Amino acid sequence: MDVDSCLKGRKSSRAFRPEPVPRALLQEILDLARWSPSYKNSQPWEVLVLSGQRKEALSREMLRLLEAGAPNTPDLAAPEGWPPAEEAKINQLYQSRQEATGIDLRDPKVVRKARKANFAFYGAPHVVYLFQDKSLSQWSLFDLGLFAQTLMLAAHAKGVGTVPQAFVTDYAQEIKEFLGIAASKRLVLGLSLGYPEPESSLNQLRTDRVPVEDFVRWLE
Repeated sequence: MDVDSCLKGRKSSRAFRPEPVPRALLQEILDLARWSPSYKNSQPWEVLVLSGQRKEALSREMLRLLEAGAPNTPDLAAPEGWPPAEEAKINQLYQSRQEATGIDLRDPKVVRKARKANFAFYGAPHVVYLFQDKSLSQWSLFDLGLFAQTLMLAAHAKGVGTVPQAFVTDYAQEIKEFLGIAASKRLVLGLSLGYPEPESSLNQLRTDRVPVEDFVRWLE
């Protein structure tokens, strides 16, 4: 796959086939992801790949916490608001999703249903959790974002789908205890991973991007 096809073809998958990705292929994807750049080559990422019974048990635990009304304990708080330009893009996403599916993403019932789907990892056979030490700076958060993008592109190039998920870090404290991750670590992101289900309507949606002219200034 050439780089143009990889960059333009990658999208979030929200429906997966049940069969697991072979361990050798997961290893190959992670081996590519480790070449992601980082501040002074600090490589401030730690990765946990969860599959099988442990993944299913974590899914049940997050659903239990949701049903019990447990308070969220994320290591990265959700944004409280957005500047006008970014908020306009989010509103456009909500509008296009509602037009395509008839679902209002602002509806609390829809949000709760979405959380449940996230906690079930959209049926993916694997979930990848990315975390790092809490003492690291914001530069290291940026580096972990670079690593996540490299991981998703490497997976797409190998025919494997991913979706980055903030929801699956909602109960970070409980998740770290469940997975044996030290409390001194910050849980940043989860990514469901597996072979996409091409026939699912959930995988037909495609978000757009603003043109270059909208975000680039040229000075000479």
